[in-house]
Amino acid sequence: MGFAQSVKTCLRKYVTFSGRASRAEYWWFALFMILVSLVTGLIDFALFGQAVSVTTETGTAVAAETQGPLQSIAGLALFLPHLAVAWRRMHDSGRSGLYALFPLLLILGAGAVLLFGIGIAGSFEHGGTMDLLFTRATLLVSIPALILLLISPLLMLWWLTRPSQPGPNAYGPNPHEVPS
Repeated sequence: MGFAQSVKTCLRKYVTFSGRASRAEYWWFALFMILVSLVTGLIDFALFGQAVSVTTETGTAVAAETQGPLQSIAGLALFLPHLAVAWRRMHDSGRSGLYALFPLLLILGAGAVLLFGIGIAGSFEHGGTMDLLFTRATLLVSIPALILLLISPLLMLWWLTRPSQPGPNAYGPNPHEVPS
């Protein structure tokens, strides 16, 4: 499967979470998303960007800022097809599509632990026994959560690069063995 065919397939299956997707289909669509992000970012900068000049003692440094909406709109438009192709890619390697949500769930969980743990600790008397208890408990839960949060992208990368299971599996026929 080539670049154009992959993009067409993923956009045609915009929210199709059933079936399987080959490695080529997933990675060509990932490249398409990166290219769309770069192009829309450049267009955003050209239309809405501001060049900020900062003068220092050693010289002048220029930083670019953009407040443009195109890159955000493109990201939102491509979120569901990317999630769907990642879901189908997990199916292709014999895993449930729910594994595609693993990093997102970790981020939400770590955020909830920090938000509620520190928030609850802040409601007690500063330096009191309960304040120390909740602060320490939050740290004990946050440290493993942050370690998992650092490992999860590598695990996802590993899963997404695994070869297809030969033959049909519980999620459908092998995409390499089915004529397009």
